[in-house]
Formats: sequence, C-alpha cells, structure tokens
Amino acid sequence: MEYRQFGRSGLKVPVLSLGTGTFGGNNEFFQRWGQTDVAEASRMVDLCLDAGVNFFDTADIYSQGASEEILGQALKGKRDRALISTKATFPMGEGPNDKGSSRYHLVRACEASLRRLGTDHIDVYFMHGFDALTPVDETLRALDDLVRAGKIGYIGASNFSGWQLMKALGTSERYGLARYVAYQGYYSLVGRHYEWELMPLGLDQGVALMVWSPLGWGRLTGKIRRGANASGRIAAGGAEGGPPVSDEALFRVVDVLDVVAAETGRSVAQVALNWLLSRPTVANIVVGARNEEQLKQNLGAVGWSLDPQQIARLDAASQETPIYPYWHQKGFDERNPKPTTW
Repeated sequence: MEYRQFGRSGLKVPVLSLGTGTFGGNNEFFQRWGQTDVAEASRMVDLCLDAGVNFFDTADIYSQGASEEILGQALKGKRDRALISTKATFPMGEGPNDKGSSRYHLVRACEASLRRLGTDHIDVYFMHGFDALTPVDETLRALDDLVRAGKIGYIGASNFSGWQLMKALGTSERYGLARYVAYQGYYSLVGRHYEWELMPLGLDQGVALMVWSPLGWGRLTGKIRRGANASGRIAAGGAEGGPPVSDEALFRVVDVLDVVAAETGRSVAQVALNWLLSRPTVANIVVGARNEEQLKQNLGAVGWSLDPQQIARLDAASQETPIYPYWHQKGFDERNPKPTTW
C-alpha cells in the first residue's frame, strides 16, 4: 500500500480508504447503497487492515448515525490501528439547531459521533457542506477548540466552492486557528470539474484531495456499457442524489476504459481508480463496497500504474469545455498554467 502526505500536515494516509456509506442502510436513500451489518463490516475492516488500508470514512448523516455505530463496533479492539474520518453539518434532527456549522451544533455533533464510534477522538473531522448562515470564524473557532481538547486530530472541508474554502483558509491564518488540511470532493473520469478551480487552489494552499464517488456514482464499475442493458445500483434507480452525466459522455469514457482494461488485464473500475491516483493533489480515494468481493476488486487498483499514453487517452475521452472564466484563462496558459490538461 502506498501512503501519501495529507495536505499541509504531518499525517500520512493510504491512497485508498474504505467508505462506509453502505453500512446500515436503514432508510430508503441509503438502502440503495447497501445494508452492511456488523458481521460483514468486521470482515471488510479486517480485509482492509491486512491490505494496509487503515483509513475509514463515515459521516453522521449516513443512515442517521447507523454507519458510525457499525464502524465503531467493527473496529473494537483495533482502534489503535485505524484512522477515522467523519463529518457534520447536514441535518440530524428536526430542530432549527440540529444542522449547520454553528458552535452549538458542531460541539454536540462531535460528541454524538464520538459516542456512536465508541472512541475518544476523531482523526479527521470534515464539514460536510458550507454553512453560509454561520460566520466562518465561529465554525473554525469551534473546531479549533475541539482540536485543542484532543477530540479531533485534523479538520477538512467537503463540497465547498473555491471561494468558500479560500475564505476559511484565510480566516485560519489571520486568527491562528486550526486549518483545513484536506478537501473531500467529487472527482472522476466522468466528473472533472474539480480541476477547474479547486485543484489549483489545493496545489497553491497545500490542501489534499480525498475523493468521494471515484467511480462516478457507480457508473464506472463496468456494469454500464454502450448498447447493453445496465445492471447494478444505477439501473435500480440509484442515480438519485448523484452527479449528472450524459449518456454520450459516459459511453465515450467507458469505451476507452474497456480498451485500457483489456491492455492492462485489469477491470474497468480498477483502471478508473488508478487514473485518479495519477492526478495532482489526490492523497486518498474513498472506495465503497457492498460486500467483500467488491472490496477485493477495489483493492486491486493499487500496486501498478497506467502508462502515459493510456492516461492521455483517458484524459482526451473525459475532457470537457470548462465554464467561464476557466475557458478564457486557457488563452493565457503561459502565465497561468494549469496542473492538468483540460
């Protein structure tokens, strides 16, 4: 297993982590992801640890806390071997203060996550989304207090826009508060918008990327192809809540993935994950799995590399015209170079 530095911090993380959105599945939305129970979760955790994948990602909102509870039980007796990241901000109740990134909510959300996880500290605590109603310094001061209390190791942001993340980084620097070291965001061969602003920001500010939904919300598993009947979660109506992509854009990428998979002797999903590991700022990819077999397949994405020509073909197949002002900035590349071809 390869380990990479986690942004501007001293923490090293494996390039793969296990996402636990499939743990629990106790409501309609998360049932589509999976319904992994404690016994299956424990086997998957053991498989990960044996492979050097010691990083486990969850969130309070995943099955309304059930994912955290199951992960905590699966890690009993193994907590000292693992890194845990979880998230807060989204609604966890009906009350007006049961959501957001206020001091009131974050302190209570953190304590609740600690109880469900059965641990005394969270290694990485992400703000799951940006709360425009709470002053940025209030959120960061609350997080800084939790870090100083030893309840959180590092903090991160998820699903922020570029200006929101940059404002938070500037506020941390101005007041000497804990700083977001990582960004958890969507990035895949059928969703490269991260490259337009957030990737240059990450390179400039030392913010690592932890990728969610690296297979395009299940579209790059090899179960969806041009001219074939789809199967799997997407075919069963699981596209709800996921990033949009046109059929033509998807098939254009899958066509090339099929060819590269045949060349390398790897699966379509393994090629798609390996492509991400070649991208700037990527420190970790969150892989999900409904069962042990899917997990073993995803673990096969590491330990080898695509060659430059294969990467270039995948780049070309997945390229799209950026929105303004990014298409305009392309005309001044000699003074404003981008980290990747776009």
